[in-house]
Amino acid sequence: MIESKIRLRLSQADAHYGGNLVDGAKIMSLFGDAATEILIRHDGDEGLFVAYDMVEFLAPLYAGDFVEAVGRLEKVGNTSRKMTFEAYKVIEAGTDPARPYAARVLEQPLLVARASGTCVVPKER
Repeated sequence: MIESKIRLRLSQADAHYGGNLVDGAKIMSLFGDAATEILIRHDGDEGLFVAYDMVEFLAPLYAGDFVEAVGRLEKVGNTSRKMTFEAYKVIEAGTDPARPYAARVLEQPLLVARASGTCVVPKER
């Protein structure tokens, strides 16, 4: 089936809480963008996100981290599209005050969030 991947660096503007902690809404936005790409590739239409069935936040993200969001089309209905999503931290921003510009590539990407949900497209699609 169709898959979408989005990788980006989280900025200071994404930090919502003390200690440069990024809120879960940023990850949900990435999942929404992945869903939109999948719908465009599959249906030629951006569609609409109807509902999330499940959302889990498993580990924190901070400004400066690189995150990769992956969306997968799992099931195609008449107008509905079931999808699953995962977000991984792939590069961790530096946490050493003596070396604030240091960062490290994670040997194994860290699963930080996952979700599943349903989108719809117009019936003629």
